[in-house]
Amino acid sequence: MAAGSTYTPIATTTLGSAASSYTFTGISSAYTDLILVATTPPSAGGSVNLTMGNGSIDTGTNYSWTYLRGNGTAASSSRGSTDSRIFSGENATAGLQSNLIIHFQNYSNTTTYKTCISRYNCTDTVTQATVGLWRSTSAINQIRLAIGGDSFAAGATFTLYGIAAA
Repeated sequence: MAAGSTYTPIATTTLGSAASSYTFTGISSAYTDLILVATTPPSAGGSVNLTMGNGSIDTGTNYSWTYLRGNGTAASSSRGSTDSRIFSGENATAGLQSNLIIHFQNYSNTTTYKTCISRYNCTDTVTQATVGLWRSTSAINQIRLAIGGDSFAAGATFTLYGIAAA
């Protein structure tokens, strides 16, 4: 990042062993937006799911999402409403490196629902863009990434950045 950047690293971790999820907790409301960057080598393959909350992770059906994806040959799209998570990507091939970048806009505002935009890239298989909505006016102070039907392999990294007001 260039000098004078408004990105402030809040937290980062590298998994020492495989885990089915990773959760950021105690997120400060001192920033305007958040960016989560994850490098997530799965051990087999599975869907990467996003949930969030305030005080605890919301596991109710308060999420909606729409994605557009391509694999170099074909494009597809899908959506979910009244879902229990935001579907953020899927790696169908064991061991391929993937990355996920999620932008959370106005995450600490307590008068609007929370939106996020993500980009998921998996080596040689898929690129996916997703817009997600958490239907809550609570400020986000916890974010969880989980992988359905698999686990994040040892070495997966998760970094959360705060974006200062301009």
